[in-house]
Amino acid sequence: MNTEKLILLTTLCAYFKIEMSFFRNLGELGLIEIKTIDQSQYIHENHLDEVEKMIRIHYELKVNFEGIDVTLNLLEKIYSLQNELITVKNRLRLYEN
Repeated sequence: MNTEKLILLTTLCAYFKIEMSFFRNLGELGLIEIKTIDQSQYIHENHLDEVEKMIRIHYELKVNFEGIDVTLNLLEKIYSLQNELITVKNRLRLYEN
């Protein structure tokens, strides 16, 4: 299989100085999708931003794995509401002019 768009988890562990168990726990909770190819574990590069966010939430804010899931869901809801607010404000401007 082509691993061109995949990032090796051991590389991420070395870069962020974290244990492989962190990624296993995220995978078990369904927060990330881990692909195993030839006994090596990878994540897709498109998910790197989310993984970095999870690392920060866990290690800097001391949030447990279940809390990471809740935090990410709340952040997603906030972004959605912000986008909805922008859309509503833009519509309102049309009627004001």
